[in-house]
Amino acid sequence: MKTKDLAFALLGVIVAAVCVRLGVWQLERLGERRQLNDRLRSRAEMPPVDVTALPADTGIAHYRRVRIAGTYDFDREIVLTNRSRQGSPGVNIITPLRIPGRDTAILVNRGWVYAPDGMTADLTRWREPAQVSGDAFVENYGTGKGVVRAPARPQAWRWLDRDALSQAFPYPLAPYFVVLIAEGPETPPNVPPRLSVPPLDEGPHTSYAIQWFSFATISIIGMILFLRRK
Repeated sequence: MKTKDLAFALLGVIVAAVCVRLGVWQLERLGERRQLNDRLRSRAEMPPVDVTALPADTGIAHYRRVRIAGTYDFDREIVLTNRSRQGSPGVNIITPLRIPGRDTAILVNRGWVYAPDGMTADLTRWREPAQVSGDAFVENYGTGKGVVRAPARPQAWRWLDRDALSQAFPYPLAPYFVVLIAEGPETPPNVPPRLSVPPLDEGPHTSYAIQWFSFATISIIGMILFLRRK
């Protein structure tokens, strides 16, 4: 075998090995994703606990079912913009909840309402009783790129950034927020449609693994065909 052919064969083997390793890495990530989903699913299915009993570790609290009780601060509620539901544009209403005997407030996602521009809605139409007692699940704050809210619309937030929110409220905020769960099949007229626990999918890891294994196969087959032709 000529030196050039040998080098080509070696290159094909190296490329195939790298692709196989990347495919195995994606399968490892899929296993980790499944383990995480199992933990989150078990938390969502556990009986609710009082929200004040949650640990400070937001990773442990994520998706935990909780029971909340307190008073809404409607004067300082905000909206989470560009939230679609069944193909329609809208916003999620985020209202601070003051718990008796505690300085720290908890932001509550009360649900989704229609907004033609995906940013503005008449929040006074969705005023529930100020005293609330119900079930929710815990969500973690997120991050994003760009401006978290437009100066012209101080109530409209693109995502819930805890650092920015802490500067916008006059009282401390909990290290997580909660999403109210519907308590019955019918929703009263002034209550926003509640959100459900997001589906726990496995992500794109399986398709990525298949792609890398395919690239490895193509590399080996291409090398063999080239050498046979030579």
